[in-house]
Amino acid sequence: MSSTRNMRDLWEDRNNPTNNFKFRYMRLWVFGEEKMSSYGIEEGFRKVKGLKIYYKLFKAIDEKAVLMTMHGGPGMSHDYLLPLSDLAESGISVLFYDQFGCGRSEEPADQSKFTIDYGVEEAHDLAMDLIGMRKFFLMGSSYGGALALAYAVRYQENLKGLIISGGLSSVPLTVREMQRLIENLEPWARDAIRRYGDSGDFGNPEYQRATQLFYRKHLIRMDRYPDDVSRSLEYGEKRNVYRVMNGPNEFTITGTISDWDITSEIAKIKVPTLITVGEYDEVTPMVANVINQRIDGSKLRVFEGCSHLTMWEDRDGYNRELLKFIEGNI
Repeated sequence: MSSTRNMRDLWEDRNNPTNNFKFRYMRLWVFGEEKMSSYGIEEGFRKVKGLKIYYKLFKAIDEKAVLMTMHGGPGMSHDYLLPLSDLAESGISVLFYDQFGCGRSEEPADQSKFTIDYGVEEAHDLAMDLIGMRKFFLMGSSYGGALALAYAVRYQENLKGLIISGGLSSVPLTVREMQRLIENLEPWARDAIRRYGDSGDFGNPEYQRATQLFYRKHLIRMDRYPDDVSRSLEYGEKRNVYRVMNGPNEFTITGTISDWDITSEIAKIKVPTLITVGEYDEVTPMVANVINQRIDGSKLRVFEGCSHLTMWEDRDGYNRELLKFIEGNI
């Protein structure tokens, strides 16, 4: 799809059989009156470095800006980020995608490509294909925040702004902070994680129960996982990327990214930057503060009462913060 085409043109020729995309349209009932929504949804696959990469674009009709999102893991899927699609109602087109080997996307046969550098180049190629030469906003969540920082260090000339949500510039620092959080768990949970983690018995029921307690406190503070969150976690368990790049769980990072640290490089980032973090985030406010201190002019917003998935725990407040930042930097 040409990046220069007007959304209204797409709206008019949605049934043209020559189009190589599927565009869906929403009908809303507003005070008893049927109206068309202010965005459409395009989804499908694009070939990136020879692989089919899945994407989903919530395209605003009266578009003010484009926001590209990067999910976490590494190895999850875009699904848990879907609350950000609310921004399309305010004129912000939102692009989601499943990274290589994640969700619905194909996986490189060569696992030596399971790297952040490969992820940066994949994102760059996909953005050029779907967004074109226009500048856009980039948001990264968790590991996606690390990926977004790496992208900005290399390609910030393509960006209007950068949003890092529960993201990190240093895996070793993040692991140390997670170990501190484990020390503050109930003694039975702390001891179970230490005992069975040290022996590598990650499937032990007591270890699993302690892990779920950690997640309840520091991943998402909700009694029941939303379906989109569960779907992302299920993809992470089924695919190889999480195991190879991360490790057995959120706080045991033994994979290929275990030593990754670009803290010394992020001072190069000069685009407007918003950093968000939950008060109880597993990627702690200290980690967010390090990023804030290194990027001149960046803004840090701590969401009280929230943990890692703030976009679910405080959906409206989180999206208002993002919308304010984007509209202030268009």
